Amino acid sequence: MKDALKVYAPLALVLIASIWLALSLIDPAPPKKVTFASGGSGGAYYSLAQQYKAALAENDVEVDVLETRGSIENLDLLMTGKADIAFIQGGLAGPENREALRSLAGMFHEPFWVFVREGVPADDFGDLRTVRLAIGGEGSGTRALAVDLQETWGGDWTPTSRSTPSGLAAASALKAGDLDAAAFSASIDAPYIADLLETPGIRLLPFDRAPALARRTSALDEVTLYRGILDLERDVPSADIPLIASVAQLAVNKDLHPAIQSLLLEASEDIHSGNSAFAPAGAFPDKSLIDMPLSGEAERYWKNGPSFLRNYFSFHLANFLERAWVFLIPLITLMIPLVRVAPPIYRWQVRRKIYIWYKDLRELEARGRAATTNDERDQVLGEVSELQKEVGELDVPLSYTEEVYHLRSHIAFVRNLVQGLYARDAGAAEHQTA
Repeated sequence: MKDALKVYAPLALVLIASIWLALSLIDPAPPKKVTFASGGSGGAYYSLAQQYKAALAENDVEVDVLETRGSIENLDLLMTGKADIAFIQGGLAGPENREALRSLAGMFHEPFWVFVREGVPADDFGDLRTVRLAIGGEGSGTRALAVDLQETWGGDWTPTSRSTPSGLAAASALKAGDLDAAAFSASIDAPYIADLLETPGIRLLPFDRAPALARRTSALDEVTLYRGILDLERDVPSADIPLIASVAQLAVNKDLHPAIQSLLLEASEDIHSGNSAFAPAGAFPDKSLIDMPLSGEAERYWKNGPSFLRNYFSFHLANFLERAWVFLIPLITLMIPLVRVAPPIYRWQVRRKIYIWYKDLRELEARGRAATTNDERDQVLGEVSELQKEVGELDVPLSYTEEVYHLRSHIAFVRNLVQGLYARDAGAAEHQTA
């Protein structure tokens, strides 16, 4: 056991030191907590962020969901590093955002709803230049998209066509007659959208040129509110209505750990891939409906799917192996020859304990042959006996016992040789005396 420890202990220390060095050089582990900028507590963004929170919690990653005023604030939080992840309405990102942020994919449609009171002469969005039109508060995604569309249509838009009421307040003002029209960038599930779709005296403005608008901006898409999709029995709506929709994308800071991005991408397939009023199952997530650069991890994921290790191991173990393999492979390559050389070294170490006695034995044999007196031979025989005693106490593995017995037989040979010389000289002396 002592011999084995002498050989294998240094190799074990080399292995431990190499592993420690490799671990110190690999990429850092993913964070245990991330921040998700969502939207108002009653909106689609906030609800979906809670679903992501639950999905990441299954992999022991905590998500702190921030309630915000919407996409504009979400962009600010991402840019200042106060949030790691956020939903961003398509079409809002500027050059500085595209430099610092990355998109994982477009996740769902956000139709741009424009409701108009009956009696307001408007066939398309451009006819609303002079009416009382609410387009949302400053800093909202609705307002940003509405202003962009107003500029796209061109012409002069009066201050009243850029009123600030939004959400439920705008819907109530429209129903009360305080507004002629109101614009919303919202999910069809928003309560005030469903209410306005069925309110007598209020109609939904179609976007007949939706395909052209979608071609002009990559983060916009043409959608259709199909006849009867809200209520087949009452035929609501009573005709197909073309609309334009922004695509909400999941945006991240470009430095967010790739493993967290991969978790978000896995969750997005479960959360956003089902049927909706505006897209069939499997249409989302969509990596093409974005206006920010696609992250490198998302590009890899949408091309190849989850990593090979992720299919077989838990998130944390798979991530560790993915980070460590670059160093573990050369480390294993280095250790193979070290491990292979260990058994020969061990054998040499054990045999050395046996063979080292042959030097003394050869010296004793030479002295025994050269001895000319009985006193000299007696001294050699005494040393041979002492040598035999020490060899008898030699501790070696059982597999090497045969070599120990060979040594002991050679010691006996030298003893017999010296004793034979002793007897020969004694016989010669008696013969001379006779």
